[in-house]
Amino acid sequence: MAKVKWTKKADSLFYQYVKEALWEYGKKTSKKWMDERVAMADRLSAHPLSYTPEPLLKEKSKDYRSCIVLGRFKIIHYYAKTSDTVYITDIWDMLMSPDRLMGRIK
Repeated sequence: MAKVKWTKKADSLFYQYVKEALWEYGKKTSKKWMDERVAMADRLSAHPLSYTPEPLLKEKSKDYRSCIVLGRFKIIHYYAKTSDTVYITDIWDMLMSPDRLMGRIK
């Protein structure tokens, strides 16, 4: 089973979106965010390469992958085989410009 680690940036963005969901849509939606986080982490732990490669990041040195949550957000991550760890690096709001989002990944 692979370890799943969130970067500070991704973790902060996640909780920012959960907080906004709580204010805008209520407890049910924010709980759904939390449930999806757990389900995604469980899947990544068991199958680190199960989500599709992110086409916008194919030119990067790492094999970035993404999964869509709540129909609007992409969780960006990559698998480091040597340490058997999945690093979740960013969360993209798909309503934003793809150029702006690609610039956030180094």
